[in-house]
Amino acid sequence: MPGAAAPLPRPQRPEQRARAVPQERRRRVAPLAAAPPTPAGDEPLLRGIFEIDKRSCDVVLSPRRLRWSPILPESPTDDSSMVLQAQEEVVEMKDVFSVKLKRRRFAGQTKGGTLLGITVFKCSKKEENKLTDCAIHLNNFSEDHCQSWIRHLKDILNGFRNRPKTLKVFVNPSSHKREATHVYYEQVAPLFKLADIKTDVTVTAYEGHALSVLKECELQAFDGVVCVGGDGSVSEVAHGLLLRAQIDAGKDTDHVSNPVRAPVPLGVIPAGTTNILAHTLYGIKHVVTATLHIIMGHIQAVDVCTFSTPSKLLRFGFSAMFGFGARTLALAEKHRWMPSSQRKDFAFLKTLADLRPEECELSFLPLQIPREDSHKNDTITLLYLGSKDQWQKIQGHFLNVSIMAIPCLCSMAPRGLAPNTRLNNGSMALIVVKNTSRTEFIKHLKRYTSVKNQFNFPFVETYTVQEVKVQPRLKSGLDAKENTDLNVASAEGNYPWNIDGDLMKEASEVHVRVHPQLIDLYGVNTDDLESSQATCNCI
Repeated sequence: MPGAAAPLPRPQRPEQRARAVPQERRRRVAPLAAAPPTPAGDEPLLRGIFEIDKRSCDVVLSPRRLRWSPILPESPTDDSSMVLQAQEEVVEMKDVFSVKLKRRRFAGQTKGGTLLGITVFKCSKKEENKLTDCAIHLNNFSEDHCQSWIRHLKDILNGFRNRPKTLKVFVNPSSHKREATHVYYEQVAPLFKLADIKTDVTVTAYEGHALSVLKECELQAFDGVVCVGGDGSVSEVAHGLLLRAQIDAGKDTDHVSNPVRAPVPLGVIPAGTTNILAHTLYGIKHVVTATLHIIMGHIQAVDVCTFSTPSKLLRFGFSAMFGFGARTLALAEKHRWMPSSQRKDFAFLKTLADLRPEECELSFLPLQIPREDSHKNDTITLLYLGSKDQWQKIQGHFLNVSIMAIPCLCSMAPRGLAPNTRLNNGSMALIVVKNTSRTEFIKHLKRYTSVKNQFNFPFVETYTVQEVKVQPRLKSGLDAKENTDLNVASAEGNYPWNIDGDLMKEASEVHVRVHPQLIDLYGVNTDDLESSQATCNCI
C-alpha cells in the first residue's frame, strides 16, 4: 500500500519453495540509503519485491523514479563481485509510456490467464537521435500486490502533460512507394495501442481529402492530429488545422494578417520520399522515433508562413521554392505514371538540362534582431539588417529563390536547406541564386550534401527576413512561342511554386509572411537536442 516502508513478502513458486534458502543463511537487501537526501518529488510511494532478470529485487517507486537493487545472500567472503552486482538500477518515470499486467495465456485466449507480474514499457535513446521502445518485466504472482502497483504507476503516467489520449490520424496511401498504410498499421498503430491512445483513422482518397475532413470534424474531441505521409501530405494537414483555427475564430480566411494558433498539435510520421519536416523535427527519418515523440507528448512550437496573392490567402506552410526547385516538382507531377524515384531523377536532370532563369523582382523586409555588441560585454544592441520597416528590392534573373522558416533537414542536405534559420526564431531565410552557368549551379547544389558552406558563391545571396514579395515578369509573346513543358505555366501568367513539397500554380505576385510559433508539432528542437546535457534517456 502507499507509503509502506517495509518490503512486501515475495510469493514463491512451488518449485522455488523446494530450493528455499535455509534460515541460517540470512539474506540482506543492498542498501538504498547511500544516496544524498531525497529530493522533492522522489519520496517513496511503494516498496516491494519483484523478480527482475531472474533475480529477486527490492523495488522502490516514487513519482519521479522506479529503482531496484538485487537481494543478495550474506557472503562469508564478502565477494566484491557480488557487491558490484547489487548496484541500484533506475528508470525515470518520464521515460515510461505504458505499464501492463503480464499474464500467461493459451493460444486464442484474450482474457484472464495466469498472472506473472507487471511489464513496464519505456522510451530510450538508441543511437544519435533514434528512439526505441523496450520492456522491463517485474515478476510477482500476487494479484493484490500487482494491482496496487499498476494503479500507482498509471496515476503517475496520467499526470504527465501533453501526452495524447485521443488522436485524429490521416494516412496518405499514395505517398512514396504506397507504403504509408503498411507503415501505420504495422509500426505505428501497435505502439499507440500499447500506450492506450485511442485513434480515429482516415485513409485519404484524393488530394484535399484531409483538408475537407478537418474543416468539418469535431477537433475538440482529439488531443492531437497525426499525418502519415510525405511533405505534401503534412503540408495539407498543417494548412487544414490552421485554416480551421481561423474559421473557428471568425476570421476572414481570404485575408489573414494576424492568424490565431492551431488548436491542437500536429504529429508527423515519415512515409514519403524526402520527409523534410520529419528530419527537421527528429533529426532522423525513423518511424518508431516519430511515433514515440508523439506518445511521450514532446511538444515543439514552430513558425509558419502565409503565402498570399494580393486578393487571397493561398496556403499556410513552412518553406517554399520558386524557380528551379518549383519547376523540377512541376515536371515530376506531369510524369506521375513513372515510379517515384525515377520520376524525381528524371525531372531533376531534365530541368537541369533546360536550366534557365526567371526574371522577377524581389521585395523583402529585413528582420530586426538582437545581437551582442562585441565592444560592450554586458549590453545588447539592436542590429538592423537594413533600415527599420523599410522594404528592400532586388531584381534580375534568378535560377532559384528559397523562402524557409525552418532549417529543412533531409538526407540530401544534412545541414539543412536553410541551416541559418531555426524552428521558432520568428524569421525566414531568403536564399537567392542568381543566373550563372550550369557548371557553377551544379557546384552549388553539390555543396548541400557536404559540410561545406553551400552559399559561399558570388552568385548566391542570403537574407534574414520577416516578409518577402515575389513578382515575376511575364514573358513576351516571342518568348511564349519557344515554351517547353517547363514554362507553359509561366507563359499563361501562372508560375509553379513548391510549397513544402506540394505543387501550386498561382498568379504572378506572391506575398510571404512569417508568423512566430503558430503551430505546435510533436518533436524536439534538434539544435537543443544536440547541445542538451539532460540525463533523460528519451530526449
